[in-house]
Amino acid sequence: MRLILYSKPGCHLCEGLQEKLEQIQSMPIELEVRDITSREDWFQAYQYEIPVLYVDRSEPTGDSSLMPVQRPSPRASVANLERLLQRYLSGSTENETK
Repeated sequence: MRLILYSKPGCHLCEGLQEKLEQIQSMPIELEVRDITSREDWFQAYQYEIPVLYVDRSEPTGDSSLMPVQRPSPRASVANLERLLQRYLSGSTENETK
């Protein structure tokens, strides 16, 4: 599973989510962290929303498809985050628990 996390330096919510994502061991995760301060378009889009997480469902043909992930509670455990991501993998994203 490839994930994209929009973040910025000094954002404690972003750092907490990144740490939890890095602790997930039940599924292979490739995490790309994008610093919104490095590009004006990212900054304008996400400055009031970070952390923002997407599942990258791009095809090998080059077709890009990013699915936004509902922001988990900062208090969510690693296990809860794993369950959330499993639902995105299975396509069942309604009835989220935090």
